[in-house]
Amino acid sequence: MRILGIDPGTATTGYGLIETGREGMRLHGYGCLRTRAGDPLPLRLASLYEQLTALIREMEPSSMAIEELFFNKNVRTALSVGQARGVVLLAAAHARLPVVEYTPLQVKQAVTGYGRAPKDQVQRMVQAILKLPELPAPDDAADALAVAVCHAAYQSFRDQVEGGGFFC
Repeated sequence: MRILGIDPGTATTGYGLIETGREGMRLHGYGCLRTRAGDPLPLRLASLYEQLTALIREMEPSSMAIEELFFNKNVRTALSVGQARGVVLLAAAHARLPVVEYTPLQVKQAVTGYGRAPKDQVQRMVQAILKLPELPAPDDAADALAVAVCHAAYQSFRDQVEGGGFFC
């Protein structure tokens, strides 16, 4: 399974693609999609959509995992991220990609074992899990990889439960 993890944002959207299989998780690529700061919001959202649809065509993921919006003290930022999430969900729908959403708490729990882990601990665990030579950066890309790793872990658990791998 090829999982495209997304950390949405209007200015910067992080992405990370991993593949899961019998030998574990393998990194295929990560980075950030950026929009021009001076452009009006509709142009920025259109740019994000175009970049993301090109990325989906190029990377050919089988599913997408996205971080859910958490309450932000800055309402303007929360609205902006919400609009970027809408564009990401639209691009996934147009590509017929199944989408799964995870809260920041779920992502941290799956990656580190502790739902309140600091960002640097999440980055170090992503580095260890994916056997990366250095910490993934920038933060948006590292967060997107963490979302993809989270989905891989939850999906592996679901597969084992549904396949009878666990006895209750």
